[in-house]
Amino acid sequence: MNSITPIPLRAAPDRVAYHRTELALILSLYGRMVAAGEWRDYGISSLKDVAVFSVFRRTAENPLYRIEKRPKLRTRQGQYAVIGTEGQVLKRGHDLKAVLRVLERKLIRAVD
Repeated sequence: MNSITPIPLRAAPDRVAYHRTELALILSLYGRMVAAGEWRDYGISSLKDVAVFSVFRRTAENPLYRIEKRPKLRTRQGQYAVIGTEGQVLKRGHDLKAVLRVLERKLIRAVD
């Protein structure tokens, strides 16, 4: 008798990640800031409770800004946040586009 033993599939660990539309908004801003000479590198982390898009002026430095997505905060202050170098929350909210405006203001100042 030939019996086939099914191989149990390991469930992928639950991780928070950015959706394609969210990344499009972030990368659009990133491209404009790179063109203005403000930002030079980025990193993306998908962790259990948070997805983080880190922005760097130089690769070897600490991030200038972190754009975080925390779905557990969706019903409270909002799942998106922009965090500065010192860990201060610059903007938090439910709408990513509105939260990113705090960084777009810096782009307007850089061009002037």
